[in-house]
Amino acid sequence: MIAKLENVNKIYTMGDNTIVALEKTNLEVQEGELLLIIGPSGSGKTTLLSLLGCVIYPTEGRLWVDGQEVNKLNQTQLAKLRLNSLGFVFQSFNLLAPLNAEDNVIMPLRLQGVPMREAKARAEAALQMVGMIDRRYNKPKELSGGQQQRVAIARALVTKPKMLLCDEPTASLDNVSMGVVMKELRALADDGKAVAVVTHDPRLKEYAHRTIEVKNGMVYPI
Repeated sequence: MIAKLENVNKIYTMGDNTIVALEKTNLEVQEGELLLIIGPSGSGKTTLLSLLGCVIYPTEGRLWVDGQEVNKLNQTQLAKLRLNSLGFVFQSFNLLAPLNAEDNVIMPLRLQGVPMREAKARAEAALQMVGMIDRRYNKPKELSGGQQQRVAIARALVTKPKMLLCDEPTASLDNVSMGVVMKELRALADDGKAVAVVTHDPRLKEYAHRTIEVKNGMVYPI
């Protein structure tokens, strides 16, 4: 088990209004599984992913990620947990335009203080893993959407995270690229990583070990 939510919810107060983004939820995320989190926009699925990603604190309940109780960590400790234990993949890729693929993948290792020689070797290995080593010197604008997303996955993997969190990773991709990216994510899960994917696309169910649905802030197993 890499993450556990125990009666966790998230409530926002705006003036006199109270918004329940996520109702009380109990959930475990296991290593070696691809967990698909589906639901329409505004359902609470991104809030759930943000909690797993240690981006926000629970309002109530207890949350553990990689053996640490998130509720008890300060912002500096949370940032360290995110950097060392979690990898993030986004719909918009978030690659740095002036840098080539290899340098984009190296970036989080520089933040960790990894020596350049080791960082370069690890970046090459990560790009090899997602089948992008032959495009390592290309800049993002020279890559297709699917290729950019695979570079983004390599960047998320290069720090050797325990859990990979993906927010609509295929929403900007065509069907062929979607299949390639999801097969990569499934292979990572089969190899022992914990992978959580948020989507509104039910076609992704075939790649998941387990699927949950979020409706109106409530989490339901499928």
